[in-house]
Amino acid sequence: MHKIIPVAAFDAVVFGATGDLTMRKLLPALYQRFRDRQIPGESRIIAAARTHLGTAEYRDLAAEALERHVPAADRDPATVASFLDHLRYVAVDGAGDDGWDDLASLLAERPDHVRPYYLATSPSLYGSICRNLSAHGLIGERSRVVLEKPIGHDLASARAINDQVGKVFPESQIFRIDHYLGKETVQNLLALRFANTIFERLWNADVIDHVQITVAETVGVEGRGGYYDTSGALRDMLQNHMLQLLCLLGMESPLSLDADAVRDEKLKVLRALKPIPAHEVPMRTVRGQYVAGAVNGQPVASYAADLGGEGQSLTETFVALRLELMTPRWAGVPFYLRTGKRLPQKVSEIVVQFRSSPFSIFSDEFAREPNRLVIRLQPQEGIKLEVMTKEPGPGGMRLRATGLDISFEETFNQRYPDAYERLLMDVVRGNATLFMRRDEVEAAWAWADTLLNAWADRPEPPRPYPAGTWGPTAAIALIERDGRTWHEDLGGS
Repeated sequence: MHKIIPVAAFDAVVFGATGDLTMRKLLPALYQRFRDRQIPGESRIIAAARTHLGTAEYRDLAAEALERHVPAADRDPATVASFLDHLRYVAVDGAGDDGWDDLASLLAERPDHVRPYYLATSPSLYGSICRNLSAHGLIGERSRVVLEKPIGHDLASARAINDQVGKVFPESQIFRIDHYLGKETVQNLLALRFANTIFERLWNADVIDHVQITVAETVGVEGRGGYYDTSGALRDMLQNHMLQLLCLLGMESPLSLDADAVRDEKLKVLRALKPIPAHEVPMRTVRGQYVAGAVNGQPVASYAADLGGEGQSLTETFVALRLELMTPRWAGVPFYLRTGKRLPQKVSEIVVQFRSSPFSIFSDEFAREPNRLVIRLQPQEGIKLEVMTKEPGPGGMRLRATGLDISFEETFNQRYPDAYERLLMDVVRGNATLFMRRDEVEAAWAWADTLLNAWADRPEPPRPYPAGTWGPTAAIALIERDGRTWHEDLGGS
């Protein structure tokens, strides 16, 4: 059983406290940490939003959120009641002047507490909220600010947001959150690579044929059409989540687990991404948009219908790319990335495929099937190494691929904290290892902008794909053109 280490007492202020992110993720995460006694009893969670509510009314909303989003087995009535007692509500206008004096008075009651400010709002409010915090004297040495993605929609807007926040918070107090980095399996990438000699010595172009990263969703835009249609799959998923996974896969060993040591190596990966020249964009990228189909046996509408059915949208709901890193370790190794909405499964996986044996003593047609390392981020976090073994029984030497499988929850027989649970506690501790630094964010946007600009210069509509399929057929051609194929046993055990 892992040891729970309590954090320092804190007053966490959540701006956007009536929004979906707070209700669906942040409050359940804080409740679970409170339930595990990691949050000291004198801590408070101060909810801030424009809506005029009393604390009692907000606690009722929070109780409903916990009932919807926390498993029943984890909801002890006494613990829930005690957690709700730690909630306070203040009506604050992030873009204006109203409510800031009330927030300042509440925080003044406990001036020595750590003060994490979580901005679960539109990025357009980040600058004004930070300016107001500064103007009312609410920023000190024990303050931190948490920025949710997306941080901008291109390099210029990301720099503008970073400039606004950076005027009042030093970089050491800014935590740019990407919840993928809080997943147990993602953190295990560091352990897998740098604590196991067998993998670190094989982690190079001499042994690895290619790498695949798939992040698939079965849902559509789910009421977020207004946001999503100005974003698309590249901005929403690939520029942040998937490039961060690529960084952890491709980075060199940091000198230590110090936050900046790790982030220095991730930055090198982003800067080593080989640019895709405009004339190669049609061959190395695929954009798609779902049309009507069926997911899990249920009919679903098209993206256009989900938006209201007015006109044609050029926004992609699916993207597949072939990338390369310009480093000695990875020279010539392609990285295939794909992500999309309305795909057959909700699954996130990394597949590291090793090179086939150049010669085999076995006559079996599968004898030269390459080994694969499959790293599952969801639905069941774990790691599987596919190796060739002999089938039991008489009748000759028949080979088949067998998985050496580690499911973290089953192996360690315990519940693992959700990504937000871990990251929120890291904010309180001031540990920025799993958060993005400014130069990381801007390096990712600098690379993404070249691709977005190339697409804009050739304004072709995304390729249609029926909901419930693995994207346009062009995504299959993207990888099969190189004599490879997408890993099909997604989410398999």
